[in-house]
Amino acid sequence: MMVRKSVIALAIAALAAGCAAAVPAQTRTQTQAQTQAPASTPQATESNPPGDIPDDTVFVSYRHPGQPYEVKVPEGWARTDLPTGAAFTDKLNSIRIETTRAASPPAEASVRAQVNGGAIRTVSTVTRKGGKAVRVVYRADSSPDPVTGKVVKDEIERYVFYRAGREAILTLSGPVGADNVDPWRTVSDSFGWTAS
Repeated sequence: MMVRKSVIALAIAALAAGCAAAVPAQTRTQTQAQTQAPASTPQATESNPPGDIPDDTVFVSYRHPGQPYEVKVPEGWARTDLPTGAAFTDKLNSIRIETTRAASPPAEASVRAQVNGGAIRTVSTVTRKGGKAVRVVYRADSSPDPVTGKVVKDEIERYVFYRAGREAILTLSGPVGADNVDPWRTVSDSFGWTAS
C-alpha cells in the first residue's frame, strides 16, 4: 500500500513537471507576474496646493465684544484680538475683520485706493447675505515667515460693508493657486450686522 502511494505521488510530480516544461518560458514568466501582481493598484495620494482649506472644515460664529457684526470663521484657527476686530490664521491663510467710522458708503474707487502696492485684479460691488459690499481682489506678498523668512504671493479678497456711518472691512488671504473659493464664499456670506 505504501509503495502504491509513492508511485502515485511520483507520477503526479512527473506529470506536473512535464506540463511546466511544455509551457514556454515566456508564458510561465507572464503567468507568474500576473499571479504576483496585487489585485488593485493603490491610488496616488492627493496633493493639494499649499493653502487649500479642507472641504470638511467646520465654521463657527464669531462676535467681537462691543462691535456690531458677526462672521463665521473656520473652527480651530488661531485668533488675535484687535481693538475693533480680530484676525484668524491657520498655516498660510488668514481672515481679518475690523470696523471703522465712515462718513459715507464705500465706492469702488475709494476701496481701490486702499490697496497699497498690490496688483489689483478686480473691483466690483457684490451682494452678500449681509448686504452690499465693495469687493476688491488683488495680489501682494505675504509677511515674511517668522521662522524661515520666506515670503509667498497671496491672493487677497477684501469686502467693505457699510451701515449707519460704520464700515466693516473683511479681508481674506491665502497663497495664489489655493482653491479657497468655497470657504471664502462661506465666510463672506456669513457676515452680518447685529443690533448692538
